[in-house]
Amino acid sequence: MTVGRIHSIESFGTVDGPGIRFIAFMQGCLMRCKYCHNRDTWDLDDGKEVSVAELMEQIISYRSFYEASDGGVTASGGEAVLQAEFVAEWFKACQQEGFHTCLDTNGFVRKYTPVIDELLDHTSLVMLDIKQMDDAKHIDLTKVSNHRTLQFAEYLAKRGQKTWIRYVVVGGYTEDEASAIKLADFIAPMKNVEKVELLPYHELGKHKWEALGEKYELDGVAPPTRETMEKIKAVFTERGITATF
Repeated sequence: MTVGRIHSIESFGTVDGPGIRFIAFMQGCLMRCKYCHNRDTWDLDDGKEVSVAELMEQIISYRSFYEASDGGVTASGGEAVLQAEFVAEWFKACQQEGFHTCLDTNGFVRKYTPVIDELLDHTSLVMLDIKQMDDAKHIDLTKVSNHRTLQFAEYLAKRGQKTWIRYVVVGGYTEDEASAIKLADFIAPMKNVEKVELLPYHELGKHKWEALGEKYELDGVAPPTRETMEKIKAVFTERGITATF
């Protein structure tokens, strides 16, 4: 039996995929995003071990809520792809019970082993976070290159995998039109991308950094104004791409 390592669970999530959702925040991440609101999920060896059966017991008990709202389950993080074998097994069990499955990922896939395809075969929707198209800016923001994320986006397009793109709008990094244009031009040919979710930056995770005794580098950066969000949204809609915030 495959065992997964999770940070926490949310039984009635409403922002990580359609409808009301059961969300498992998987433990471990290789990106180091400056605005990460789940800083305590980074450690690969932390968290709690769970089995698919344990998760399914909880999910089935809330079935009526998920079905009534056209919701389902979401694997988030941390980074769920780091535990691809476990998530694939979990998603397979979910689909056998009729649940919609959503993979919330930064696309940092190191090797395209058969388990990646198995995971995607049992994924109803991928929500892919693309932080920045400019690699130097991406490295500054996350400490890693964006090459693997962009390759994963292209792989999803090749598979025809239903995908939403997530883009965090944060001052000094992604609130400029030039960055949004690069992203829009990249995804415009991808017929599998249904929409772009624009996420306004917030400081809600700042206290987790402070609790760990670490400096929060974006301290004092204000959330984007509605005017800024509308400006970024227009970049996508002008190119025929649905964008929401």
